[in-house]
Amino acid sequence: MGGAITLRAGLRAEAYAAAYARDGVVQIEGLFPPQLADQLSTVLERATPWSLVHSSDTGDHQILEPAQLSSLQPAELQARLKAVTERASNGFAYLYLVYPMIDAYLDGRDPGHPLRDLTEFLNSPEFMQFVHEVTGEPVVKVDAQATCYRPGHFLTQHDDRGVGERRAAYTIGLTRTWRPDWGGQLLFHGPEGDVWRGHAPRHNVLTLFKVPMLHSVAPVAPYAAAPRLTIAGWLRDDPPHAPR
Repeated sequence: MGGAITLRAGLRAEAYAAAYARDGVVQIEGLFPPQLADQLSTVLERATPWSLVHSSDTGDHQILEPAQLSSLQPAELQARLKAVTERASNGFAYLYLVYPMIDAYLDGRDPGHPLRDLTEFLNSPEFMQFVHEVTGEPVVKVDAQATCYRPGHFLTQHDDRGVGERRAAYTIGLTRTWRPDWGGQLLFHGPEGDVWRGHAPRHNVLTLFKVPMLHSVAPVAPYAAAPRLTIAGWLRDDPPHAPR
């Protein structure tokens, strides 16, 4: 990926701070220069070793690395997918593809991969100062994972509560092509179950929202013809990431 990662020239945090303070959610279009955003989308579309992640029946985080995923018999994989989908009917559950950017970076995996550069940028003074000025939250480090939602993938409602150092959540949309009826929207839920705000997958858009806030990712329709691609994580104020 050519050139340094940087925010789009002229992006001003103060243009978005009032909306975030009022609503607890804000979207910032054109986060990166267009060519850079296209390059990042291409990396996710063509050059990322995806793992499958899903919730287990005990609530644990289950991740199948690419080698494990390829060695699974089709019947075993289908049984896993069926079980996690059934669990979603009465509790918190999720199913999607992931590249754990922070873990990969700290473990020294995939040297030279462009997502390592993005991981460093998200934890750089430039980005952390920008999101601090938008949210007003202290930001010491930024978690990050790349996600890919394909047909049947979902994330049920939750509020990110339980980890006190999470000051805000974010997504960076890198989905180039999407139709509203393909699902995959980031939905914000009110106390009575209504959706009070929703955002379709988009390209080169940063979404910031407060923690805790009840939200979900709508299931991707079986006829969706493209993947939903994002970088997602939290702005945190606990000690910085340290090499392992």
